[in-house]
Amino acid sequence: MGTTPNGAHQLKPGLKQRHLTMLSLGGVIGAGLFVGSSAIINQAGPLAFVTYGITGLIVLLVMRMLGEMAAAKPCSGSFTDYARMAWGEWAGFSTGWLYWYFWVIVVGFEAVVGGQMINKWIPSLPVWAIAAALMVIMTAVNLLSVGAFGEAEYWFASIKVVAIVAFIAVAALFVFGLWPGASIDFSNLAAHGGLLPNGLATLFIGVVVVIFSMTGVEVVTIAAAESAEPAKAIRKAVNSVVFRILAFFVISTFLIAVIVPWDSVVPGESPFVAALDRIGIPGTADLLNLVILVAVLSVLNSGLYTSSRLLFVMGGRGDAPAWMTSTNKRGVPVKGILSCTVIGYGCVVLAALFPDTVFLFLINASGAVFLFVYFMICISELRLRRRWEKENPGSLEFRMWLYPGLPILVTVAIVAVLVSMGFREANRIELMQGIAVWVVLTIVYFVKKKARASTQVAPAADDSGPDASGVATESINS
Repeated sequence: MGTTPNGAHQLKPGLKQRHLTMLSLGGVIGAGLFVGSSAIINQAGPLAFVTYGITGLIVLLVMRMLGEMAAAKPCSGSFTDYARMAWGEWAGFSTGWLYWYFWVIVVGFEAVVGGQMINKWIPSLPVWAIAAALMVIMTAVNLLSVGAFGEAEYWFASIKVVAIVAFIAVAALFVFGLWPGASIDFSNLAAHGGLLPNGLATLFIGVVVVIFSMTGVEVVTIAAAESAEPAKAIRKAVNSVVFRILAFFVISTFLIAVIVPWDSVVPGESPFVAALDRIGIPGTADLLNLVILVAVLSVLNSGLYTSSRLLFVMGGRGDAPAWMTSTNKRGVPVKGILSCTVIGYGCVVLAALFPDTVFLFLINASGAVFLFVYFMICISELRLRRRWEKENPGSLEFRMWLYPGLPILVTVAIVAVLVSMGFREANRIELMQGIAVWVVLTIVYFVKKKARASTQVAPAADDSGPDASGVATESINS
């Protein structure tokens, strides 16, 4: 693909359409569905699937807005570049680093979760050692090539999709009386306190929790830049994947509510296992734990990919050190990947030494950060859609519906979720710590901007000539 002006190789197109489709599925279907759904069912009752439907609709619309921008102007920076185009350098800088922060923390967290799961099977191995080993394995996969990453993610996601489809098929047969010994019975929906045992508000309060379990769909717009036909790939992925995710989350949750009394679901324990036990399938706990481990590895894999590509893009924009843009002959940003793994290893160490303080802070802060990114996507689309249509009427082939009314409504919904976090004691700390991270990044941006401005002015004051100016500028950029 040639080299960039500073001599660094460019990213090479190595991802196929099937990779992109499974990549966006892989980033979403994980422990948040298999285990996290227990908290939603316990809180909202039989209509928990409505909460998943509302949240899925919000994610669908945000993805449609992002897909519109990405199809029009595909780039590896995705929404970080669109934020920059719409709102200036600060928006691109802060959105990029917020998203990077989210994913590197997720990488460390998923490694620890994987370590804890394997430790239950092999207690003689310490959690930190297993977590570090998982990091090494996934790092090696990412360092091979973007095609190796895509292939690994394809198979990881395939296993998860097959598991969910199989669950939906078996559960549907049971619910509709087609399973041996089963009969049609929907009484669990109303027999334990009614459809809304904890009130109507719980359906909307749960959106705060559910939206975090659906994060990762947007990764496809970053990965598409490394495919042969970015715009086409984005359109297909956005159109197909989000609807499938809605089906997986909503249908599976509905079937669980029919099979298992909602008040018997224990938060933190998989309702999928409870449902399969009720159907009468043995060994479901071990089988599901294996699927969850695959889900952990999938998110770890995609997290390393996404965070390293962000560093590559931000290095080219001057928001990160310039050496982050260097790639090897296979078009892999080796230094970016290794930099992200260093943070991941750091998280593993912090989880071992300070699980209830430092590591807990990192995890809590990452929650609200993702909603900030969604907010930036929304307001960027609102501004860029109008600008691009004026510049080139009819150029947008992949459009957000009912502009500008629907995009404004989605933006208000994201703000409402953030505000609701401030009123809920369980989520307030996440919101405050997320805001703290954004404030720190904003301060860093303006300090960096001031330092760059003073460096550019300095040579004229001391009459040191163009050579000195060039050296000074290069030192800042690198």
